Amino acid sequence: MSTCLPYLRVLDMSRVFAGPWAGQILADFGADVIKIEHPETGDDARYLGVHRVDDNGDDTGETSSFLAMNRGKRSVAVDLKTPEGQEIIRKLAAESDVLIENFKTGTLDRYKLGYEDLRAVNPKLVYCSITGFGQTGPYSEQPGYDPLFQAMSGLMSITGVPDGEPGAGPNLVGFSVSDIIAGLYATIAILGAVNHRDRGGDGQHIDLALLDSQIAALSHIGMNYLVSGKMPMRSGAASQITCPWQAFPCSDMDLMIAVGNDRQFKRLCKVLELEHLADDPRFQTNRERMRNKSALLPLLITAFSRRPAGEWHEALKEAGVPSGPIKDFGQALQDPQVRHRQMVFDMPHPKTGSLRLFANPIKFSETPVGYSRLPPRLGEHTQSVLAEVLHLTEQQIGDLLESKVIGSGAE
Repeated sequence: MSTCLPYLRVLDMSRVFAGPWAGQILADFGADVIKIEHPETGDDARYLGVHRVDDNGDDTGETSSFLAMNRGKRSVAVDLKTPEGQEIIRKLAAESDVLIENFKTGTLDRYKLGYEDLRAVNPKLVYCSITGFGQTGPYSEQPGYDPLFQAMSGLMSITGVPDGEPGAGPNLVGFSVSDIIAGLYATIAILGAVNHRDRGGDGQHIDLALLDSQIAALSHIGMNYLVSGKMPMRSGAASQITCPWQAFPCSDMDLMIAVGNDRQFKRLCKVLELEHLADDPRFQTNRERMRNKSALLPLLITAFSRRPAGEWHEALKEAGVPSGPIKDFGQALQDPQVRHRQMVFDMPHPKTGSLRLFANPIKFSETPVGYSRLPPRLGEHTQSVLAEVLHLTEQQIGDLLESKVIGSGAE
């Protein structure tokens, strides 16, 4: 286990993607993350994605979506609609450093589990609320999912095939990018708030919206609009600010080219045996290349079509010009660089022997990321957490189980 954040206890009351992603990162860093789930249904992500099967083809009860977001956590099943369940959460919050939740705005207030309620029992608590539109504003009480925020943020308007070309139109990014970005912002915000608290301050309420996060993440493309007033356009696999920076069809497959400066462009021209283009006033600077790309790109396309992508890639690598083949997942994971960086690893699994997971990409020199627990079964740790953290007796836990305030999987 990592020794980066072993002193943190995190109450993860979030579901699906954004909040659980933040909780998983904190668990990777060594935090004790207690995941709160409904005793009967659990996290919605337990029913999303591909169902994992064992060697006999039997369903293990795990889905790809849940596995992706919940390693390193302990699952406690509590019915928040009962007064006894609400009291359990209050007591756990009193013993925690961080709480993450993504209920609709106002829901936890009705259960007396909102920020003001829990600050009264733990002034040092960092309380992170992740919602679609935030705690304030005309949309604050509306629910939402990733496609809405890709659409409403402007992201879809700059993603997809340009107008006038076959298949033109806005497209979704191929994964739940708004959720993952919000989860990363949530992690950053939590660590910032914990640092403030650890320097003598109190806890605080973090109000994080997926729409806000996605707009902020538009970064340089969004700033292009603020600076110029010109609307960014869809450009397929090409850059809107740099040329040449796009996929070129070679004799066998496409190759992605990313020329980041004028020196690299000169080296590209040499590799392609088009040295005269580097001296052409229309193409000497990136600004001129962007202005005259309708004249430049056909010349580059013709040159690239003469040889296979692998040959061009090797020649460009030797010349110091960034390029890369467009790979599928299987090809990407077999790449020697990806394998060297150990971006996929195995954890022991009681039903299937092992479970392959994607690794955390952060490489600490002194406190390496650790993976101590599999994504938990629903309610797997209910009894042990209530006994360890709240010091409940076997009789008290048994009474809560009998009244269905809590649920429990195999310990």
